[in-house]
Amino acid sequence: MLNYNPPINEAKNYSELKISEIEPITKINLRGKNRDFITKIGKELSIIPPSDPNTSSGNEKLNILWLSPDEWLVYSNDKIYLNERNALLEKLFDEISKVQLGSVTDVSDHWVMINLKGTKVFELLSSGCPFNFNNFKNSKGAVTQTLLNHIDVIIHNKNINDLNIFVRRSFCEHLWRWLNDSARFT
Repeated sequence: MLNYNPPINEAKNYSELKISEIEPITKINLRGKNRDFITKIGKELSIIPPSDPNTSSGNEKLNILWLSPDEWLVYSNDKIYLNERNALLEKLFDEISKVQLGSVTDVSDHWVMINLKGTKVFELLSSGCPFNFNNFKNSKGAVTQTLLNHIDVIIHNKNINDLNIFVRRSFCEHLWRWLNDSARFT
């Protein structure tokens, strides 16, 4: 992430819909099962990882998304500079991986985060996604892993009509183009 070249260089505004890439932020994959692992995460990040499927927890700096019974994705709300990111990763590595409680992996360069805002967000997503958004759209903090235009994505419902979509870097331009093409018709 030293020489970050964003694959998406612009934000797009449509009628009742805004699509933009969020600046490179820290994204960390955590894996572990036992109670000590959960306690360490809570202590180090000041957030208890969610234990209920498809939920999230967060504070003013970080969000933790439930991905599976032993896997979470942590991401920062704002850009964290390299020295801060390295300090956070080192602290987590020392407290979790080094003592074999679980694993800590920096996936910042693996995922691109696209933000969707507006009243037509779910119309847009429903046009290319098999997931039923009826309950999801009213559940702040809900998380789902699904397909969007045949691309694996993670969707985090940050707030009403405010979503973050995580897509693998190799598919982000394709998804970006599809989102913009489809947004013109919603």
